[in-house]
Amino acid sequence: MSRRTIAIAAALSVLALGSPLIAARANPLFVQYFNKGVERMNSGNYQGAITYYTKALEINPQGDSVPYNYRGDAKYKLKDYQGAITDYTKAIEIDPEYASAYSNRGAAKNALRDYQGATYDYTRAIEINPKFALAYFNRGLAKDDSGEYEGAIADYTKAIEIDPQYAIAYANRGVAKSYLGDYQGAIADHNKSIEINPKNADAFYNRGNSKNKLGNYQGAIADYDKAAEINPLDALVYYNRGKAKYGLQDYPGSIANYTKAIELDPQDADAYNNRGLSKDNLKDYQGAIADY
Repeated sequence: MSRRTIAIAAALSVLALGSPLIAARANPLFVQYFNKGVERMNSGNYQGAITYYTKALEINPQGDSVPYNYRGDAKYKLKDYQGAITDYTKAIEIDPEYASAYSNRGAAKNALRDYQGATYDYTRAIEINPKFALAYFNRGLAKDDSGEYEGAIADYTKAIEIDPQYAIAYANRGVAKSYLGDYQGAIADHNKSIEINPKNADAFYNRGNSKNKLGNYQGAIADYDKAAEINPLDALVYYNRGKAKYGLQDYPGSIANYTKAIELDPQDADAYNNRGLSKDNLKDYQGAIADY
């Protein structure tokens, strides 16, 4: 199993008094509440962010689209996708050319598996801002999730053309290529992603999966080692490293990795089954039966 990443436009900007975005229709208390919301959002206190964005909107409920978009971001982070969609929709009603609100609403729809609705919103964001790399990236993900891998690759490629340092766009394009059986192309994309961001455990993990598919078990193990070093609590890394070691007929090593995967995810039936196969190869038939 490979992994991809979805993103929404981050709420990072603090509005100062006199900002041309709100000066004509906001008062100092509105700005104070809004900025407190942003500060809490950026510190990971999403519920606190919602509280302050709501206070700002009580002062100015119809005049500004930005707080609705930002409150939608906080709800998205809390996995309240329907609530996020409601806020993004309100932002769009106030400002029909708000590209980020369309893109973010698309992300929320994608999380609810409404891929058609998500694609519509991303496309609208791109129509408003043809240089919006994030919208291309997320539209690629929606196509990826609906099995349109060629279309996904085209969108990731466009995102990369706009932003050549877009590490996760390379990573996701690599995953899409692997679904089409282009493992060498996938490896090339993961190489670039890792070059840009060498701390991305998923890029190492996904590159390892492509190497595994090509029978390069030693190379796959090296990538899984790096992924485990960055994120030691990822059960799938150990599971797939176990598969690579099995491919090398390193059955004790395979068993050790499947055991670690099971410790992290006790409901992983495949890990038990594969550990049983490794035990079978070591003639530990009782242990294999227990795992099966």
